[in-house]
Amino acid sequence: MLKSILLVFLLVFFFVSPAQAFWIWTPETNKWINPKYAVKETPQEQLAYALESYQIEDYKKTIQELQKLIKHYPRAREAAEAQYYMGNCYEKQGDLVQAFKEYQTAIQKYPFSERSSEIVKKQYDLGNRLLEGEDQRSKFIKTVIGADYDVIEIFRTVIKNAPYGEQAAPSQYKIGLYLQEKGMYQEARDEFEKTMNDYPETQWAKAAKYQIALSDAKRSSDAEYDQKVTQAAITELKDFVAAHPDAEFTDDAKDQIRQLKEKEAENNFLIAAFYEKQKKYEAAKIYYTIIVDDYKNTSWAPKALENIRTLNQK
Repeated sequence: MLKSILLVFLLVFFFVSPAQAFWIWTPETNKWINPKYAVKETPQEQLAYALESYQIEDYKKTIQELQKLIKHYPRAREAAEAQYYMGNCYEKQGDLVQAFKEYQTAIQKYPFSERSSEIVKKQYDLGNRLLEGEDQRSKFIKTVIGADYDVIEIFRTVIKNAPYGEQAAPSQYKIGLYLQEKGMYQEARDEFEKTMNDYPETQWAKAAKYQIALSDAKRSSDAEYDQKVTQAAITELKDFVAAHPDAEFTDDAKDQIRQLKEKEAENNFLIAAFYEKQKKYEAAKIYYTIIVDDYKNTSWAPKALENIRTLNQK
């Protein structure tokens, strides 16, 4: 028997590569064990051992030790804590999307963890960082089509995880912001309306009301001669200013109204110029007069007045 053990030891010593050569015979299990793959005797010890690497910012080793804990002690309370730290390690390394996935695994596998509310807030913060351009934004945006998760999916998941939590309303609002940034104004408008409908008593509902008007204002730039969208945007902005005279967005709303009035005046001027070119002078004068009467504070009013005087001489 002793000869057999000695023979096995010699074979391991001479023929196994150095990276795999560190094996120990354990009489308790009657097996050879490589400490590299071994786990501590209790989940508490394994978690403490993993967090030693975390404290010195060796996140790669921390992840390896946490994975051991989750694999060998899946039902232990420490397994939920290990999954939380998995997300934390990837976040510390700047891999925001993988961090989000690990946090989501924690929510799904350990829904009663005392970390749940903290994890949802961390997921919201990750979505915010991607939305606002921190860390991997340029890389992320390039790969968003077909990616497992994008900004919208992150915020929708936050809402799903805690529909009545404090991050739900801002998440819904920021879905609209993301779509607005991408030039998808009608889709953004729909999301802002959902913010108002689902979270009417929050500050985000008030902000969403302004963003709806702003989305319509931006959408109106695609319809040069169609005044309906522009007029709707002006009405919405005026309503917002009237309802919230001291709101954060009020000055911006007033500026948007001025810009839209300028646009309306320009469109009327283009129509008048078209009729003038067709020698339909009376029709042209009607539109020039509208500008002078209704858009007197725009840059087009003096031009329209000058053209009226020219037409009167014809």
